[in-house]
Amino acid sequence: MAVLLQVDFPYQGPWGAEMSEAMAGLAQSIAQEPGLLWKIWTENAAAGEAGGAYLFSDRPSAEAYLAMHSARLKSFGVARVNAKLFDVNDSLSLIDRAPLGA
Repeated sequence: MAVLLQVDFPYQGPWGAEMSEAMAGLAQSIAQEPGLLWKIWTENAAAGEAGGAYLFSDRPSAEAYLAMHSARLKSFGVARVNAKLFDVNDSLSLIDRAPLGA
């Protein structure tokens, strides 16, 4: 069963194209994580938050990534990381065009 990981944390920029340029290496690294099917990067400059929604093929992969990523963010000086794990209901999600497969 696929697992969705939702993460957000305080972030002061850069945003948009500058964020894309600054985080390209990190995105390449994340793309290599075991079990990762996809990630959607999120940013909210007005609220000073960034994060993402990740789809993993299984819960152990999602939990391992969350532990590693939380430690990485804290090493960058991020004091608070909000995260939630959700099991994905495939049949209902597919009706609504969710990109579940890799």
